[in-house]
Amino acid sequence: MLLQSRGLTSRSISIPRCVCYLIPEFQRATLEALRQPLEAGRVSVARVNAHVTYPARVQLVAAMNPCRCGHLDDPALACGRAPKCAQDYQSRISGPMFDRIDLHIDVPAVKATDLALPPPAEGSAEVAARVLAAREIARMRYAALPPERRIRTNAEADGALLDEIATPDPDGRRLLNDATERLRLSARGYHRVLRVARTLADLDASPGVRRIHLAEALSYRRILLGADLRA
Repeated sequence: MLLQSRGLTSRSISIPRCVCYLIPEFQRATLEALRQPLEAGRVSVARVNAHVTYPARVQLVAAMNPCRCGHLDDPALACGRAPKCAQDYQSRISGPMFDRIDLHIDVPAVKATDLALPPPAEGSAEVAARVLAAREIARMRYAALPPERRIRTNAEADGALLDEIATPDPDGRRLLNDATERLRLSARGYHRVLRVARTLADLDASPGVRRIHLAEALSYRRILLGADLRA
C-alpha cells in the first residue's frame, strides 16, 4: 500500500499490526518500506503534491522457510543446492531489515512422535495472565514519569530513559559487552536487546535486568538458518 497508493489519505499504513507470511516472497522494495515504521513508529509518504507523515507503530509478525523448498534441515528431502539455496533465499531480506526484528524463533518441523506428547503444563490462559501482569508493571513504571517523558511500552524506551530502566547488573553488562563484540551487534541491535531484556525482567517481576534476562534476549537475535551446514 505504501508503494502503490497515489493518494495520501489511506489509513492502512497506521494499522497497529502487520502480519507477513513467507516474508522472502515479497518484493524487496515492499519489505524495505517497513524499515521506517519498525524503527521510528511513523512513516513518511512523499508525492508530487505533498509530503505527509503518519503514525505507524506496528507489531510485525512474519514467517519464512529456511529455503524455497523448506527442507533445508532434512538431508533426505533437501534439494541439491543446499545450503547455497538457503543463502540465496534468505538474502532477499536485507541485514537492516533483519536487525529491526527483535525475536527470531526457529520452529522445527513437527514429527509424528511429537503429536503424541502431552499438552504443555502452562496453557494459553496462564501465559496471557503473565503477559498482562508484565504489562501492568510497565504501565505503572511509565505512569510515574513526567508527562513529557511518558511512554506506554518498553519498545518505546530510548536514550536516557532506556539507560534508567534497563541498566544490567555487572554480570549482565559483561555478557552484553562480550556478545556485542562476538555477534557484531549494531547500535540498533544493542538497544533492542536491552528492551527485550527489560520485558523479560518484567515477566519475572524483577526490578532489575539480570544476566539471565540478557542471555535470553540475545538468544532471540537473528538465527542464520543452515549456516552450521557449512562447518
